[in-house]
Amino acid sequence: MNERIVNLHSELIYSVATPTTILLQVAAMQTGRQFITDELLTVTPPTPVDYLQTGPLGNRPCRLSLPPGFATIHYSATATLAPKQADNADLHELDYTELPADVLTYLNPSRYCESDKLGKFAADTFGDLERGYDRVSKITDWVYESLSYTPGSTGFSTTACDVLLQRAGVCRDFAHVAIALCRSLGIPARYVSGYAVNLDPPDFHGFFEAFLGGDWILFDATKLAPVSGFVRIGAGRDAADVAFATLIGQATLTHMTVQAIDPEQPTDGHRSEVISTA
Repeated sequence: MNERIVNLHSELIYSVATPTTILLQVAAMQTGRQFITDELLTVTPPTPVDYLQTGPLGNRPCRLSLPPGFATIHYSATATLAPKQADNADLHELDYTELPADVLTYLNPSRYCESDKLGKFAADTFGDLERGYDRVSKITDWVYESLSYTPGSTGFSTTACDVLLQRAGVCRDFAHVAIALCRSLGIPARYVSGYAVNLDPPDFHGFFEAFLGGDWILFDATKLAPVSGFVRIGAGRDAADVAFATLIGQATLTHMTVQAIDPEQPTDGHRSEVISTA
C-alpha cells in the first residue's frame, strides 16, 4: 500500500477552577508503520510539559499542571502512514497455545469490556461462523447494524453490556462491544484511539484491533471513517487506557477542535480495507 500523509491538528480550551493536573493523550504514536514529524505542542499561558511514555505499546501521554483561569492546548504534527496490507485469507485465529505472551492480556475482561458476561451470547450468535478474519468482520458488521450511533447517549461509566442493553452509543462504545464479543470467543482484541481522516463531525475516534494471523488488524465498528486514514494515538485494553484527557482537579473543557487532513484528498471508498498499523 502506498504511503499516506495526514496533517493533524487539535485544540483544547479549558476553564480551570482550581489548580489542575492533566494527563493528556493527543500526540500520535510512533510505530514501524506510522511516522510522526513536524510535531508541536503548545500551552497558553506557557506551562511546563512533562513528556511521558507509558506501557508496552508506546503510548505518549504528557502531563501538565494548569493554574486557575483559561488554558489553551494546541497540538499539530504530520503523520506518514505506511500500513501493512494483509490478505484476509492468511488472517486466521490463533489457538491459545500459539498466542504470544504479550497478547494474552487482551483476552481478559476489562473495565469497559465485560467479555466474561457475554460468553453464551457470543457463542450463540457467532460461534458457528468460520474462524478468522471473516468472523471478526461479521462481528463488526453486527455491531454496526445492531447499535444506533447516538451522540450523548452514553457516559464515562457506560460499559459494553450497558450499550448492548440500550442499543445506542458512540465510537468508543461500538469498539467496546466488538472487543468484548471478540474476547468472549477467544480472539484477542484491544482499543485504539486516534485521529481519522474524513470523520464527520471531526473528533477523536475509537477503533479496535483484533489479533489475527500474527498481526493486529484494524476495524471500525462505526464505519464512519476509512481505516486507511486512521492515525493512532494509543492502544490499550479499553478506552480507560487511552482517554484523551484525565484530570486531577476542577477544569471544564469549553472548546475542542480536532482535524485529520489528507492534503491530496484521495477518494476513500475502501472502508473495509484489511490493514495493520501497529
